[in-house]
Amino acid sequence: MPITLVNPMDETPHAKQEAARRLANLFGKTVGLLDISKPGGSIFLNQLERSLKQRYGVVRVVRITKPTFTRRAPDEVIEELLRSRCDAVIEALAD
Repeated sequence: MPITLVNPMDETPHAKQEAARRLANLFGKTVGLLDISKPGGSIFLNQLERSLKQRYGVVRVVRITKPTFTRRAPDEVIEELLRSRCDAVIEALAD
């Protein structure tokens, strides 16, 4: 029986983009937390949200969950993050 190897990397050519400017700190900022719907993600994000507020002075956290971890975030999810005026977004991966 032949073995088929599949490359999980996206090999589609993309135009190079400049990296986003880094924040000097998170004090007074709004941070988006994108839960990709993997088991345990919300548990991790609950703790992360507490830490962001208590230790780093984040004033607002926007929580959004993707419908499934098997596909990229739908445009509506990205648009919701943009409408929320997040200063930074963290995508949570967990199992």
